[in-house]
Formats: sequence, structure tokens, C-alpha cells
Amino acid sequence: MKKLIAPLLLLMVIGSFSFKKSGLVSGMDDPIVRTANGSLQGVVEKSGVISFKGIPFGAPPVGELRWREPQPVKNWEGLRKADHFGPRAMQTAVFGDMGFRSDGMSEDCLYLNVWTPSAKSKKLLPVLVYFYGGGFVAGDGSESRYDGESMAKHGIVALTVNYRLGVFGFMAHPELTKESPYKASGNYGLLDQAAALKWVKENIAMFGGDPSRVTIAGESAGSISVSALMASPLSKKLISAAIGESGSILGTLSAAPLAKAEAAGVEFGKAAGASTLAELRAIPADRLLAAAAKFNPFRFPIAIDGHFFPEDPFAIYAANQQAQVPLLAGWNNEESNFRGLLGAAKPTKENFEAAVKKIYGEKADEVLKVYHVSNDAEAEQVATDLAGDRFISFSTWKWIDQQVKSNKPVYRYLYSHPRPPMREAGSAPGLAGGVVKSSGPVPPPDKGAVHSAEIEYAMGNLDGNKVFAWTADDYAVSKTMQAYFVNFIKSHSPNGKGLPDWPAVTTEKVVFMNINVTTKPEQERNRERYLFLEREVGK
Repeated sequence: MKKLIAPLLLLMVIGSFSFKKSGLVSGMDDPIVRTANGSLQGVVEKSGVISFKGIPFGAPPVGELRWREPQPVKNWEGLRKADHFGPRAMQTAVFGDMGFRSDGMSEDCLYLNVWTPSAKSKKLLPVLVYFYGGGFVAGDGSESRYDGESMAKHGIVALTVNYRLGVFGFMAHPELTKESPYKASGNYGLLDQAAALKWVKENIAMFGGDPSRVTIAGESAGSISVSALMASPLSKKLISAAIGESGSILGTLSAAPLAKAEAAGVEFGKAAGASTLAELRAIPADRLLAAAAKFNPFRFPIAIDGHFFPEDPFAIYAANQQAQVPLLAGWNNEESNFRGLLGAAKPTKENFEAAVKKIYGEKADEVLKVYHVSNDAEAEQVATDLAGDRFISFSTWKWIDQQVKSNKPVYRYLYSHPRPPMREAGSAPGLAGGVVKSSGPVPPPDKGAVHSAEIEYAMGNLDGNKVFAWTADDYAVSKTMQAYFVNFIKSHSPNGKGLPDWPAVTTEKVVFMNINVTTKPEQERNRERYLFLEREVGK
């Protein structure tokens, strides 16, 4: 009899304290929600927000499931505690300390996290699904800068999602293509993201979220992911709006033909001492990671695989076949600085022109017309502009320019607020937002907004980053930027009470919002730069 009482009591508790479609039914310190795969016990944070961390959305991609599309989660019995982050994907410290709070590192990494408001809601709430950056070789949904608690305090059900990285997430191989039911290989990290969106569709109502109002967002590789998910038939119908912070598949880490991606996989196999797929799958994860680091983790490109991407994303966007949804996107005013173009050379007019001639050859004169330097005083800024455009700004512009043709509202920003000085000596900021230990003095404050600098501001997470000495100005900028994001997630327009009016981009008039201590709309001034780079890309 006792064996029957325990399960009956558990069912009674779950039935009494689960989420309904109208929101949360309160009544206990650790709320319980029933998903399609089993019951989860969350945590009530000090703010009152309820978090559910480490929720599996795919079977562990290990053994024979390494380099397979994500498989369904096995149902579990009883109550699963969702009180800590799952393991992060296999990766090396490419960008320095990224501030992980994950439960170690493992191939078993397909977990997501949900933050939801505690108050009851008469209707289902809008949803934000955020994908981390890190060049598709690093990052994790546990990083504090992506934390969803602040967004949940604004009436949004927020999620972060893990996905496979590097060789585990993007290696294509002829044998993988042959064994696949879709005759495709690679793109496993993107397939993970699509699987997470399917999980959201099936489960998010039980957390108080509206599956028909899902905004996907991300920065850098996360932003590239958003543009990719919009282009894929596997995911584009699961999206109601999109936010992109610095980067798109249209020019940054662009998709390569499957044959080229497969060739990289074959070459890696040889470098790793494995002549067959079976031998590659037999290599322990830590050894495979070390071999990929030696090979170069950036040599596994996104692939035009015929499955996730039926054709080149450039062609998909050109034909206006991507998700027809509102888009808010932009970039920072110092995505790369002049050293990204000049290296160790001083930023002078002579050195800038020499660098341009070396890179562009016979097209140098055309470049120097649109990136014109009159004297040495102008060289540093113009070199910074060209370096940033080549790195990531152009691809974001291209995405925005294409999405305007969808006749859905598109809002463009330029984030130009520099971060304040760092608190301690011995540290320097990393490219992807991490902190790199340095034996030198504290670096001077950034002149502009560097790559990834806006994340904590947009997500309302300055307090989670103890590296920088935040000021009243920083909190004011964060309040403005997060308000724009919150409004867009809720209504698909960033505009709202107390904010400068943000006009949508049109084919006739391009206005962007310059986000800084003084935030204001500005007219496009640099279209010729992007048109030149568009001709260079040739798409």
C-alpha cells in the first residue's frame, strides 16, 4: 500500500501546483511544472521570478548520437529538480573567461533554462529565446550576461539555450552524409537550436508563455544563428519576431557548400588519426576536443546541407523566402578597432592607404573613395570603420536591407556607448566579452562600443558583471536599451512611453537609433560603404 501512496501524493502535488495556460498557480516555495517529458521542480528567486534550469530538450548526443540530428528526450518518472544549469558544450577557452555557471563541460549538453514571472497572468506572456555568441566554438546559456531573470521581471518568459559547438556541432563528413536520412551532415548546432524552438512550441504554455509569440535573439554567433533560423524551413514557422545584435549569415561565417564542409571533415579525420567515421566516434570527447583545437576549431563551417538550408542563405533571402517577421537589429560602433586592419602599424594616412592597397589591390582606389582619409587625424577612425564593417557590421546591414523587403517592420540601431574602465589591474576584455588575464596595466577605456559590449545593457544584467565599474550613465543606457527590447518582444515595436521615437527602416528612408547616453534617431550616412562591400561579397 505504501508503494502506491507515494506516487499518488506526487500526482496530487503536481496537479495542485503546476502552471496553467493562464499562468502560475502559487502555493509552494518550489513550483512544479509538467512538461511533455516529465515534471520539473523550479526555484523561486529572491526577485520573485521563478527559474527552471538545466531542462533537457534533446537526448545526450553521445556515442552513436555524436554527429546526429538531435533526438527526442526520454521521458522521466518522478520529479526532476531544475535548480542548476546543465553542462556546457565541449569547448576550449578561445575567448578567455566567459563567466560560466554551468555544471561542468560535457558532450551531454542539450539543456535550456527558463525564467518566468511569478505573478498570475490572465493571458499567456510573450517569449524570448536567446542564443549565446562565441563564434560557434565557445559560449553557454549559463553566462550571467544572458540571464533571463531581468527580462522575466518585465513580464516576459525568457530562455537561454545550449547548442553543440566546434567539431561536435559543425563537422560534416561524407560518411555522415551517407548515413543521414536527410543525406546531409554538419549544422548540428543549428539543428539543436531548431529542436529547442520545437520544445518551446510544445511546452512553453505550461510556463506561462505564448507559443505563438516567440522572439528569438542573440549576439555575434547568436545573431548569426537568428538569421540562419529565419532562413531554415525547419524553424522559420516557429518564430514571430527576431532580434540580432552584430552579425548575420549573410557575410559573417557564411555557409559553405556541403562538399567543402565534408572535405574539412575528412581532413580533420586524417589529422586526428581516424580514417573512418567509426574511428572518429570512438575518440573520447576530451581527446577529440584537443585534436580540433590543434586543427583549428574555426575550420568547421556552417554548410549548405540541403536539409537545414535547402540552398544558400543568400539565395533564400534574395528570394524573400525567409521568415516574414519583424526584425530589430544593429551593431556597435567599434566592432573591431584599427588594429584589425593595420596590425601593429600606427594609424596614419600613409599606413591606412598601404593596408588598403595590400588587401584590395586594383580595387584600392574604389575603397579609398568610400573610406576616405584626408589626414593622419582621421586614419584611426576610418580604419576602425573598415575593420568593423569587414568583420561583422556589413553582414548585419545586409540582413536588415534584405528583411526590409519582407514588408514587416524592421528597426535598426547603432550602439555607441563605451564601457567604463575595468575595476582591477591584471585583466583585459576579450573579443567575445570574456576577460583575459594580463600582466600589464589596466587598459585604457574603450573609445567606442566594442564587440559584445551591449549584451548586459540590453538584457538588464549589468549587476551580473563585476569586471567593469558601472556608472549612473551605464544604468541609464541599460534602462533605455532594455526598454526598447522589452517593447519589441511584447508588441513587435520598440517604441513606448518615455523613449525617443524609433522609426522603422523603409526602402525610401533609412533611419537608425543611435543608442548612447543621449539616444536619438539618425539618418543613414554610410550606404556607399555597404554597397561596395556587397559587391565584394558578390551575393
